[in-house]
Amino acid sequence: MPSNSRRLDSVCVYCASSNAADPDFLEAAAELGRTMAAERLRLVYGGGGVGLMGAAAKAAHGAGGRVLGVIPHFLTSHERPLKTVETVVVNTMHERKMMMFEAADGFAVLPGGIGTLEEVIELLSWRRLGLHAKPIVFLNLKGFWDPLFAVFDHILEQQLVPPEFAEVWRSVDAVEDILPTLRSMPTVAFASPPGVEELT
Repeated sequence: MPSNSRRLDSVCVYCASSNAADPDFLEAAAELGRTMAAERLRLVYGGGGVGLMGAAAKAAHGAGGRVLGVIPHFLTSHERPLKTVETVVVNTMHERKMMMFEAADGFAVLPGGIGTLEEVIELLSWRRLGLHAKPIVFLNLKGFWDPLFAVFDHILEQQLVPPEFAEVWRSVDAVEDILPTLRSMPTVAFASPPGVEELT
């Protein structure tokens, strides 16, 4: 591994819990799970056994990989956690998100619904506030995340976030590019805390 490469041991995967997802998305999740197992990386995910979440976890476990699921108790009947992988049941969504965040060295964002969107926006907000410097990579399969990227471009154009915001995440089109991109991303520091310009 190059000396300037980030060290990864665990990667948190945010993705959909819907079994109705595009089969290509489900296969991409499974491919990522197998790839992480092959590279001896622990998969951290939302603990469900359905949708892209289940596909990634089952594939990682089936390939001999390490898996950590984190799920709130009220979702266990809906998202059906896997009995074959390590799963922590917590009380709230806040606990779930914090445990997943703390357990990960980087984040892979696969196609997902409103829950995935909420998780990644919070993650980017924390990054903007300087609360972490962990890399974030979107899998933009079939252009899934293009509308979100258009919003990011819009807020950058409106100067509502600093230019450095564009450097704290990356987009890739293929599963095979996720882990190399996570490892290669530089640590970007924001010039000043948000709001300082207005207060000085």
